[in-house]
Amino acid sequence: MAFFGKLIKRSLTVGEQLQKRRRAAPIQLQKRTLRRLLKRAQGTAFGQYYDFKGILQDEHCIDTFREKVPIFDYDTMYEQWWHMALREVEDVSWPGKVTHFALSSGTSGAPSKHIPVTDDMRRAMKHAGLRMFFALTNFDVDPDLFTKPMLMLGGSSDLDNQGGYFRGDLSGINASQPPFWLRPYHKPGGKISRIKSWDEKIAEISRHAPEWDIGFLVGIPSWLQLMMERIIEDHQLNTIHDIWPNLKVCVHGGIAFEPLKKGFERLLDRPLIYMDSYLASEGFIAYQQRPETNAMRLLLHNGIFFEFIPFNNSNFDEDGKLIGNPQTLTIAEVEPGVDYALLLTTCAGAWRYLIGDTVRFPEAGNPEIIISGRTKHFLSICGEHLSVDNMNQGIQAVEEALDLSVREFTVAPVQEGNRFLHHWYIGTEREVDKEKVTRLLDEALKQVNDDYKTERDSLLGIKVEILPIQRFYDWQAARGKLGGQNKFPRVMKGKRFAEWSAFVHRSLRQERGV
Repeated sequence: MAFFGKLIKRSLTVGEQLQKRRRAAPIQLQKRTLRRLLKRAQGTAFGQYYDFKGILQDEHCIDTFREKVPIFDYDTMYEQWWHMALREVEDVSWPGKVTHFALSSGTSGAPSKHIPVTDDMRRAMKHAGLRMFFALTNFDVDPDLFTKPMLMLGGSSDLDNQGGYFRGDLSGINASQPPFWLRPYHKPGGKISRIKSWDEKIAEISRHAPEWDIGFLVGIPSWLQLMMERIIEDHQLNTIHDIWPNLKVCVHGGIAFEPLKKGFERLLDRPLIYMDSYLASEGFIAYQQRPETNAMRLLLHNGIFFEFIPFNNSNFDEDGKLIGNPQTLTIAEVEPGVDYALLLTTCAGAWRYLIGDTVRFPEAGNPEIIISGRTKHFLSICGEHLSVDNMNQGIQAVEEALDLSVREFTVAPVQEGNRFLHHWYIGTEREVDKEKVTRLLDEALKQVNDDYKTERDSLLGIKVEILPIQRFYDWQAARGKLGGQNKFPRVMKGKRFAEWSAFVHRSLRQERGV
């Protein structure tokens, strides 16, 4: 097996080197990608309506594309085009019939969206996964690791058959047909992957855990943590390495990992190699290519054309909604340190699609990004411009100061008379002084955000409530959102926050027998 592991690693190293040699300038890769997308979809109803054939004839096709095709969000894309694909109409915004739809509510808590997942997109995601696997050779990985199984924790692969199409979590769609190179190593295997109940699936994984020699974990870190805790409890272990001694790599995504890292590593005997990934229902967007940075490299030549809108008061209102028709930037025009709302044009028939995430480029001229938040998850009720990235930094500072593990949190903007308030709910594994948490969190947020500091000295207040972590899981279970790809919203507003707040206080009254 050692020889086989070295052979696999050598093959991956060659693959990674070939990828590097083939790289052209980022904007050239993007131009080729856009032209391929336009050419492929020119015969669709969408392509004919927006004259893709004419756009392709223009030497400056990117500029013409941006002039002729408007910006879409999910609602406008669905109402004008995707609703027909859902009714099994062919050639709507991508050639052929869409046979799979990813159900996605993101972190907004809204009713599930139906995101088309075409055959071309599934191939693109498999190719991206292989490229990410190639990149493991840039990390300090022992060759033997490449012979170890990979446990991928996601939604059920038992997809809902709607007659003319299937629907489910994207992770479940991908798990229903894993790439050929992964199948010998894929765990928990087809039978367990098809289980729909989160509790039943975790129970089965725990029961079979001693039979597997897991080397890789893949999934949303909060759910991976719950899985490991269940295995450790069921088998009376000290750490997960007692049962999986060769576990060395964790590929994570979906939510920021740093605030969870302290609690996550308490379940380990030794640190893992961590790789971040950016896989959305709309496509595989980026992955961490090198260990010296947490930034992820955009997949510029894999069926997605990217545009970027500066996320500022000129382009977005206080609720994160787009204002007018702002100028977008290409990969050649972005600047480091600026938050951008991300637009995607994809081989699944999304065109100039506002995905809802914001990203930032740490370095000039380097197509690597970090996810800085959501367009609707910035708090700016009085000019504080607090991002999810800021919130994560604040929570992490609290964890480090109090040796605390914060598993979940959410915050809401509230107005009380003439004063504005950030109302935090923080989920922890043990009791902690609420006033101390409030002070530490407030101080950390002032350090990372000058606008927040200014408003805290005048109009803005902060309120913190500490909850047992189970309260967050109970809320998700009550809404049918436990496990898989589901994420707890970091920011709640309006009706959704009122429902959450009522749920919390109702649960507290029940505990007290009131």
